[in-house]
Amino acid sequence: MTDEEDTDDISAIEARIERLAETAERCRKFILASRIAIGGGCALLLLMMFGALGAGAVAMLGSIALALGGIVSLGSNISTLRQTDAAIRSAEALRAELIGSIDLKVVHDTPMKLM
Repeated sequence: MTDEEDTDDISAIEARIERLAETAERCRKFILASRIAIGGGCALLLLMMFGALGAGAVAMLGSIALALGGIVSLGSNISTLRQTDAAIRSAEALRAELIGSIDLKVVHDTPMKLM
């Protein structure tokens, strides 16, 4: 491969890393929302059980569904985040390997003149 092809490959890998980082950030936001949903559903269910809120069947089912939906979403997004982090590490290792394979040329510094 030529240095120009390596540079193009490095640019493509960096673009992939950026896309993966955006995916990871979205997963983190969904994980936070899932935890909030789990807490909210459990809190609502407890409030109904202790009589602080009206004990309607619809509200109880809704709070259970909120907690269970949060659990499912949490598990899914944690799994996706782990896979995305692994893909980022792999892409970064490939990028480092490509950068290491480029024949870099040393540029000598010229002394700066003070005014």
